[in-house]
Amino acid sequence: MTLPITAPGAGQARNEQGMNQIMTKKTALLGLAVALPRGYLWTMNNNQQDDRLYAAAVRRNREPIFDVLKPFLPETGLVLEVASGTGEHGAYFSSRLPTLTWQPSDPNKGMYKSIMAWSQFEAQAEASTMNPPLELNAQSAPWPIDQAAAIVCINMIHISPWASCLGLMAGAGRILPDGGLLFLYGPYKIKNSHTAESNAAFDQSLQSQNPEWGVRNLEDVVKAAAAEGLQFRKTVNMPANNLSVIFIKDGGRVPKFKDRV
Repeated sequence: MTLPITAPGAGQARNEQGMNQIMTKKTALLGLAVALPRGYLWTMNNNQQDDRLYAAAVRRNREPIFDVLKPFLPETGLVLEVASGTGEHGAYFSSRLPTLTWQPSDPNKGMYKSIMAWSQFEAQAEASTMNPPLELNAQSAPWPIDQAAAIVCINMIHISPWASCLGLMAGAGRILPDGGLLFLYGPYKIKNSHTAESNAAFDQSLQSQNPEWGVRNLEDVVKAAAAEGLQFRKTVNMPANNLSVIFIKDGGRVPKFKDRV
């Protein structure tokens, strides 16, 4: 299988997962000890008066991700974000998509205050279009939501067991309508080879912390999606050696190459 890859522009910067300063970190987060992969640090601004947590990579990647994501989203409906984390991506996107309802989710209840704080911060004087977060573990079935117009999942597949990817695909297959979008973002291997030395180092660091984690082979992800009726459409090269990956729920019809956007 040949995977079409397009690029929105230059900017293959250093790996955003922070491999310049690899470290193992356990952070006390809202009273809960959370094991973080190396290079992923959640911080709080000492001067702020709310519960917002910060992930360093978000400010670098939110605009490029939004530029790729927006053309594939429907005009109206509910967008489910799986593994919302701090809530920064969802709040940023939802504040710029006023006709859509954004539904954040995360299995870690310790993140919910941050998600809601970011929603309020980004909305400012406008009415927020972000719902309160759902407790959702991608591996579990059924999910606590039975339909969504689109699903967005950023930086989850490599920091979770392979079963989480399979659960994500199964859940998306259940709740998306025909033509519904599944949007993924993160580092991937192509034909079982890393696309950058920094991704290879990141992969090694992830597996040293948990052998079930690791940068996934894109072809394996595409195969798992196809088994649930989700047809691969395209990848887009992103800054810091990541990919945006587009899938469409296609009602069982396998698109011809010319149909791919």
